This record gives sequence, structure tokens and C-alpha cells, in this order.
Amino acid sequence: MSDVFVLVILALPLLGIWLLIRGQQRRAQAAAALVESLRVGSDVVTTSGLFGTIVRLDDHEATLLVAPGVELRFDRRAIGRVVERDTPEA
Repeated sequence: MSDVFVLVILALPLLGIWLLIRGQQRRAQAAAALVESLRVGSDVVTTSGLFGTIVRLDDHEATLLVAPGVELRFDRRAIGRVVERDTPEA
């Protein structure tokens, strides 16, 4: 009986560590997929909460139009999410 108890005590921390690592890998994969899916014309929100529309993209930077005539450059990894455009109701 004590051997089983020792195995359970040793296995629980290993299971916890594995779950933490797996969760981090999933978040990293989702972030990489988001960066790859960015397109000119997409409405996005940066990780700091700034809303804008992508007007230019290159390998490392995204230029966002945040107001008429105001463009800001961001690292592509600073894009937090893509926002769905509201469709006007008839």
C-alpha cells in the first residue's frame, strides 16, 4: 500500500508540470497562428488595447491606421486579436 502512495505522490507533481507545459505550448501555437493570419485591411486590437486597421505588413511590422491620417507601426507580435467588423443592419 505504501508503494502506491509514494508513486501517487511522485506522479502528481509530474502531471501538474506536464499540464502547465502543454497549456503554454497551446498558447504559443495560437499566437503564432494569429500572427500568420494577419492581412491588410483586418481590424485588430493590439496587446495594449489600441484598435486599428492594418494598412501595411512586412515580416516583422504591422502599420495600423488608428485615426484618419494617423498610422502607427507595431511589431506583428503586438497584435492581440482580430476584431470582426460590425455589419450594418438594413
